[in-house]
Amino acid sequence: MGRDDVVRDISAMVMRWQDVTQAYDEAVRARHQLSLTEGMCLSELFHGPRTAGALAAASGLTPAAITALIDRLEARGFVTRTRSAEDRRKVMVKMGPKAQEMTEQHYMPIGGEGLRALEAYTDTELKVIRRFLIESVELQEKHLAALQAEEEAQATAGR
Repeated sequence: MGRDDVVRDISAMVMRWQDVTQAYDEAVRARHQLSLTEGMCLSELFHGPRTAGALAAASGLTPAAITALIDRLEARGFVTRTRSAEDRRKVMVKMGPKAQEMTEQHYMPIGGEGLRALEAYTDTELKVIRRFLIESVELQEKHLAALQAEEEAQATAGR
């Protein structure tokens, strides 16, 4: 297999990985009756507590809309609100018991299997994979920002 074939296969597999990941996330959200935006917010909380403002920025929702979304998720046990230890005026949102259970049931097994799979690679191969993933994320973020800026410019011009 030549270099061009390997590059073509990698490109095809990245697209397939994106599609399968999206389909899996959709299936998990459907099982737990979560909207896309609710799922995005829970994904943000996987990395630790966030303020409502941070969740609004990550999801593109207005402050009022993110408050309503947090209210819905809290009523269903997916999130909890607590006061910030640093600033008692600030409310932090964190994963609730249902979100933790969902993560343990659907995502932790995949993470564990993925870590076991990575053990088969050499340190050099892992560094190449890491570099590829970092550059891939940066590429996606660059094009997302450009698309969002274009949409914002069109919305502003239409006013």
